[in-house]
Amino acid sequence: MKKNALIIFTRNPELGKGKRRLAATIGDEATLAIYKFLLGHTRAITQELAVTKQVWYSEAVHENDAWDNAVYDKYAQVGDDLGQRMQHAFETAFENHESVIIIGSDMHDMTQEDVAHAFKQLENHDAVIGPAIDGGYYLLGFKNTIPNNVFENKEWGTGTVLEKTLADLKQLNVAQLVPRNDVDYYEDIKDIDTFKPFLKEYYAQ
Repeated sequence: MKKNALIIFTRNPELGKGKRRLAATIGDEATLAIYKFLLGHTRAITQELAVTKQVWYSEAVHENDAWDNAVYDKYAQVGDDLGQRMQHAFETAFENHESVIIIGSDMHDMTQEDVAHAFKQLENHDAVIGPAIDGGYYLLGFKNTIPNNVFENKEWGTGTVLEKTLADLKQLNVAQLVPRNDVDYYEDIKDIDTFKPFLKEYYAQ
């Protein structure tokens, strides 16, 4: 059995799909460009990690895209909501790995060192979680097994997810990472220089 697996949840990058809260402010084209940029950042911080890397697509697997088939195993997400999709991905990864971590693909301020540190935490913790400033989480990982109910009874995309998840994990030894901000709204990126080129049309209005 291999030791570590990293699950990367991603949306197939298509115009008019994904990041709807951001698109409501800056439009579909700028939102798609930003999401493709975030996907590139996610590849940059994960491709050199010495773990099994799995990309889980929201719609269908893209075999010949920017995710190198020699680096990333590819799967399609299964389930009616985010919780079911994550549960299925973890179950699949745990078939051949001892420690499994999931991340999204919209974390501009996450680094390769952050992910490596999270796996290090699982050497002496049952679980690891990266709290998002908006009340969710940007990283979640477990050693050996999936805790009961951790992907159930959540209002995904709301500010209650972190609190309810921590309540489900209260009997476990949990490592908490530094809180970080994911990209969901215009306010999340408006003051970050990296995103200014994508927002030129919005600023010109």
